[in-house]
Amino acid sequence: MLKKAGSVSSQNKLLKIGELAEQADVAVGTVRYYETLRLLEPAHRSENGYRYYAPDTIKRLKFIKKAQSLQFSLSEIQQVLGIREQGSAACPIVRDLLNQKITLLEKQIDQMKTLKAELEAYQERWAEHPLDDPDSQELCSLIEQVADKH
Repeated sequence: MLKKAGSVSSQNKLLKIGELAEQADVAVGTVRYYETLRLLEPAHRSENGYRYYAPDTIKRLKFIKKAQSLQFSLSEIQQVLGIREQGSAACPIVRDLLNQKITLLEKQIDQMKTLKAELEAYQERWAEHPLDDPDSQELCSLIEQVADKH
C-alpha cells in the first residue's frame, strides 16, 4: 500500500538540519544561510519551528558546493537553480557563465603580468638606490618617486 506524502512514515525519512549539514559536509549555519537566499527550502517545518529536509537536499547542497568550487557565485547558482526549477536545461547558462569567467580570468592574468613586469622594473631600478637619510622628511623616496597613475 502506498503512503501519502506528509504521513508520519514519510516524515521519518526527512532530515533534521543537523543531519543534512553533516551528510552534505557543511555547517548548519550554511544551510540556514542558503535557505535565506532561497537556494534550499525545507520540506516541512514542525510546530516548534524545526526544519526537516528531503533526502535529495543533500544532492542540491553538494551541487552548490561544487559550483562554488568552480568560482560560481551564490547569485549565479541561484540563476542556474531557478532555470532548472522552471523546467529548462541549466547547462547552457552554466556554459555561458563559465565562458564569462574564463574571459575575466584572461583579463586578470594580463593585468597581473603587466603589474609583475612593472614591479620587476622597479625592483631592478631600486636595487642600487641609496638608503634615505633617516632625518629626511620623506617617508620612502622609492615609493614617493613612483609616478601617479590617473
